[in-house]
Amino acid sequence: MNRLVIALPLAAVLALPALAQTTSSDQNQAQPSASQSSSTDSATGKAPLAPPSREGFWGRINPFARKNYVKRQTEPIRDRVNELDDLTAANSKQIKDVDSRAQAGIKLASDKADQADQHAIDAGNKATNAQQSAQLATTRVQNVENVVKNIDQYKASNQTEIRFRPGQTVLSKNAKDALDQMATSVKGQRGYIIEVQGFSSGKGQAAITTSQKMAESVVRYLVLTQDIPVYRIYLVGMGNAPLPSDENSGTKAKSINGGRVEISLLKNDLEQLSSNAGAPTTGSQQ
Repeated sequence: MNRLVIALPLAAVLALPALAQTTSSDQNQAQPSASQSSSTDSATGKAPLAPPSREGFWGRINPFARKNYVKRQTEPIRDRVNELDDLTAANSKQIKDVDSRAQAGIKLASDKADQADQHAIDAGNKATNAQQSAQLATTRVQNVENVVKNIDQYKASNQTEIRFRPGQTVLSKNAKDALDQMATSVKGQRGYIIEVQGFSSGKGQAAITTSQKMAESVVRYLVLTQDIPVYRIYLVGMGNAPLPSDENSGTKAKSINGGRVEISLLKNDLEQLSSNAGAPTTGSQQ
């Protein structure tokens, strides 16, 4: 009887922890259903953990809690911590990806800007070159217009006089030297003509024929010996006509003893235009 009296209180004491854990488990199972109805506005998309107002028979601290009980209580917290770690890692990766794309975009934009600047510089240089070319073309056109306007305006550049004895039409050595010197000065040039005028003493047609033969001897020497083109030479037998110097001065013409040939080198501006254009003139003819 005494043993029974002692055993009953001891069994009651041992049953109390088990009853407390069972009650706490029931409360923990009821909490998820209540938390599901609460707000899910959190970083993980889940409702925040709500601490229980009471845990089992012993309140918040259960001195008789077992390992499984503690595991059940801490497992939701550990899961949330792991979810937060995963979320943090994913956010860090996304931030790095966005930063990498931003840096790549900035570099690409900088390269495009540099290319645009280079293209602008090239365009400016081309525009400057085009303007200079246009100015040169305008200047050349103006020169050409001036030359074309004065293409038939020839100016005396050099004059040579060849004298003949009466009845003579053959060139002397001094006459040939003078003609050589004149022909050398026009080698390879353009825009010139040579005017040859023969004057002879006597009267009428005989004087004209003699003056023409003297002029022809000069032309023949220039063409055959100095390779002067025939089309650049203009010949005329003036007979006993007054000399150009006497006619221009208004004085009375002097009588001609024997004969003489006046050779005049006339030039226009065509040679000057060719020199300004930088075109080679050696061996060219017009």
